[in-house]
This record gives sequence, structure tokens and C-alpha cells, in this order.
Amino acid sequence: MGGDEGLFGPGSVAWRLHADPSMLVGGLRALLIQALHPLTMAGVDQHSSYRSDPWGRLRRTTEYVMTATYGSTERAEALGAAVRQVHQRVRGVDPVTGLRYSAGDPELLLWVHNVLAHSLLTAYRRYGGPLSVADADRYVGEMVEMAALVGIARDDVPSTLDALRTWLRSVPGLRLTPAAREGVGTILAPPMPLALRPVWAVPAVAAVGLMPRRLRAMYGLPWFPPAEPAVRLTTASLVLALRLALPEPRPVRAARSRVPA
Repeated sequence: MGGDEGLFGPGSVAWRLHADPSMLVGGLRALLIQALHPLTMAGVDQHSSYRSDPWGRLRRTTEYVMTATYGSTERAEALGAAVRQVHQRVRGVDPVTGLRYSAGDPELLLWVHNVLAHSLLTAYRRYGGPLSVADADRYVGEMVEMAALVGIARDDVPSTLDALRTWLRSVPGLRLTPAAREGVGTILAPPMPLALRPVWAVPAVAAVGLMPRRLRAMYGLPWFPPAEPAVRLTTASLVLALRLALPEPRPVRAARSRVPA
């Protein structure tokens, strides 16, 4: 008998996507877009240690996705419970809009989840490999289970790509707050050795290029369409090099040993 397949299992689209290096581009895109929701960014600004630990949020997002995808059902559910507990303490008032926020608010949770799912899917389809419309829909449907981990009602989560796109286009009130303006600098140019900065610039620029034009404009980030082919080629080459050079991520190896093919 095989072991516990977790939320998705080896036949899922999520297993195929989430181990690919293109997820770095998707994760950066997600952070950039999520920050444009004033209440979400207020929570990060007031309750996160991203200034003193700038790599922490990206690492936590990666660990969350990898554990929820490749971990056992027990580990995934334990992770969801821990996230829900943390969210209970994240509340306050956004100084820009004057509105109260809570990280456990279903609408904010849905915003974070939907942006993440759409960003990972978008990055894979651009830099990871071909993916049919049917498999894209399967992926969005599978991600409903990840949303449920943090307490979002399954019926509230878009389960097809068209529904996800429609939901994202309907979100009102996005804007560049001072906290988001500060945060974008940390995302695009985090502290690192000088020699690594050109390497980091590749996925960072690719993430900016994958943003919707109107959201990119909110940040005032320049984008030159004639440079897009070069960005695609450079990023695709980096993703391929990482795929060939890096060992399979540890959670994936553990999942494959737990769930024999």
C-alpha cells in the first residue's frame, strides 16, 4: 500500500508545478501584487519582521506552499492550524484608509490566496513549461484545498482559471501605500552579496514583467516592451540551469519516498 498522499498526491498538477524553479518568479510576483491591498500591507508592515529579516516572508511562503503540497495530510493540517493561530493576533488599523483589519478576515485571506495561486500558475506557464487550459483549471481547483487550510470556505474560492481572473479583476481599493512603496524595495533588491545581485535581478525583473500593466503602473516601475524577449530568454535560461543544477527539493524527495509511484 502507498503512504499518505497529502492534500494533492503525485498525480496532481500542484506536485508538478510547485517543485519547479519558476516558482521563485511566481512568489515574487505574488508579494508585489499582494502588497497593493492596503489592509494586507498594513498587517505585514505592523506585525512582520521583514525589515530586520527581509528573507523571512519569502521563506515562510515557500515553506507553506511546499509543506501543504508535499507534506502528509497531518502535517498540512497542522500547518494550517498554526497559520490560523498566528492570524488571530494580527489585527490593527491601516493608517492610510483608517480601516480596521484582521489577518483572519476571509476577504483578506482570499486575496492573499488567489494572488498566490494565480502568480504561481502564471510564472509556470511563462517559464516552467507548457500547461494546457484543462490542467490550468485543474490546478486552480486543487488550490482550493490549500485555501481551506487557513480557514477559507471552499465555496468562496474560485475553482477555475476564468473564475479566478474574474475575481482578481473585481477587487476594489488597490493602491500604493507608503508601506508598499517601502516593501517593494525589499522585494526587488534585498540585502545580499554584491556578486549575487545580478542573479537576483533576473527573477525580480521577470516578476515585474508578469504583473498586470495597471498594477505595475501603481508602483511606477518602468517596463520596456522591446526588452521583453531578452527578459524571457534570460529568465528561461536561469530556470533551466537551476532545474538541472539543483537537487530535487527535500520535501519532494520525502514525499516520493512516502508515496511510492
